[in-house]
Amino acid sequence: MDKLKQHKITLFSGIMLALNSLIGSGWLFGAGTAAKVAGPAAIISWVIGAVIIIVIALTYVELGAMFPQSGGMSRYAQYSHGPFLGFIAAWANWVSLITLVPMEAVASVQYMSSWPWSWANWTHQFMKNGNVTTAGLWVVFLFMLIFTLINFWSVKLMTRFTNLISIFKVVLPSLTILMLLISGFHPANFGHSMNTFMPYGSRSIFEAAAVSGIIMSYDAFQTIINMGGEMVNPKKNIPRGVIISMLITAAIYIMLQIAFIGAVSPSLLAVHGWHGINFTSPFADIAMLLSLNWLAILLYMDAFVSPFGTGVAFVATASRALAAMTHTGHLPQWLGRLQRRYMIPRFAMIADLAFATLILNTFRNWSLLATVITGATLIAYLTGPVTVMSLRTMAPDLERPFQPNYMKWLAPVAFVLTGLAIYWTMWPTTIQVILVILIGLPVYLYYEMRYHHSDWKKQFRSASWLIAYMIFMAAISYIGSEGFGGRNWLPYPWDFVVIVIVSLLFYVWTLHSHTAKVDPDAYKINQRVQRDAEQFDHEHHPGA
Repeated sequence: MDKLKQHKITLFSGIMLALNSLIGSGWLFGAGTAAKVAGPAAIISWVIGAVIIIVIALTYVELGAMFPQSGGMSRYAQYSHGPFLGFIAAWANWVSLITLVPMEAVASVQYMSSWPWSWANWTHQFMKNGNVTTAGLWVVFLFMLIFTLINFWSVKLMTRFTNLISIFKVVLPSLTILMLLISGFHPANFGHSMNTFMPYGSRSIFEAAAVSGIIMSYDAFQTIINMGGEMVNPKKNIPRGVIISMLITAAIYIMLQIAFIGAVSPSLLAVHGWHGINFTSPFADIAMLLSLNWLAILLYMDAFVSPFGTGVAFVATASRALAAMTHTGHLPQWLGRLQRRYMIPRFAMIADLAFATLILNTFRNWSLLATVITGATLIAYLTGPVTVMSLRTMAPDLERPFQPNYMKWLAPVAFVLTGLAIYWTMWPTTIQVILVILIGLPVYLYYEMRYHHSDWKKQFRSASWLIAYMIFMAAISYIGSEGFGGRNWLPYPWDFVVIVIVSLLFYVWTLHSHTAKVDPDAYKINQRVQRDAEQFDHEHHPGA
């Protein structure tokens, strides 16, 4: 036991790990893309994205504090709605996590391919027309292998690495904000009326949230929850870690957007408008225009460091999510085996690397990978509000270190907002992501029919709402407004109205579809919460 305690993750390391996941490739491109889509109103897009993910995160904070376990977000839905829904949610979550690894590696290679120095000309062959070339694929694979090896040799090495990189990833965006505000800020860029602040209408705000990677940039809060079983005093540190890291990230992203909008030259806007602003490396290009060459060099370097650090963090998160999925007996058990010395799921890491390589060969474009991640993540997040409220009804006796009274209304709000955000990923991404998730069903059915022989009707009854909801979202996406890729048979904002009303009806359905009893594993894990807190108090306050 003493050996294992040496590798526990502190609150500080947990926050650094979360920031390392949250501040990835999104900050370097998100502000520029969002401003191009929505103009100054892109600031609201970042606020909306933060609100949506924080609301969703709070439902998972209650669950994470109740069930501190590695890969926990892959198991919560099973506790209230059975193994079938648990598997669908876990598979969707895992698809999003494993896709993040090649996406961040592709981002690193893409940024390397645009380095402006003469000695770096050899990197220009890595990308062509926005896609990774064959030569670039080898470099991307090398990066993914390094991400995996850093995690392979213990939690201690991984947290030391991420602590160092995370500090750099927080300092450089903050320095960029400060220098742009000082060196080239134009208040007139924000407009002088509602029409000039929101030049492309209110719909563009939600479009920006969808196409600019805004929601994806925020959704890595689950890093702390998935590693909850390895944290010191998880009862207190899981809620603290998630909330602190999310607030820091939201402040950085919103200020980056403000700094970017203010730094764009008014003469460029006069000629091209916001739709015509097209920087290859937004912040680095602006820094060069402002003669801040030293800042541009730092930004080009960070365009390599930020995705690299995020890739390392998500190898840890994805491997624990895959290992957690084996507990239901619907995946090979060896995937969940922990290496004895460091208690790390090494077999899951190797499998993840293989799957990530397959995904990389299928999707060689950063944007394609990002859309798959966003849609899959949001579908998995639908189960959080449902599980947290179902468990309150089913098992009020469970120990809940974090149990806010506002969860009764927050949970349905989170469900509705998640549905809207899925819609914003646009047709045909919606149907593509659903098909990727459905690929996992034959795997589940194989193990179910061969080894378990459980009551399939009961399992389907508890999970049918999610299958029906995915069909509904695909249909509404197809007939919805043209701004979100639809046929415009249901124009904006009536598409939003329909989604809100139907989502609330689905939410009511979900609360009546839970299983008769809570999964026994939930009680076993929950019993550790009080025991671990008492042990922590005894070790740190022996005289109390």
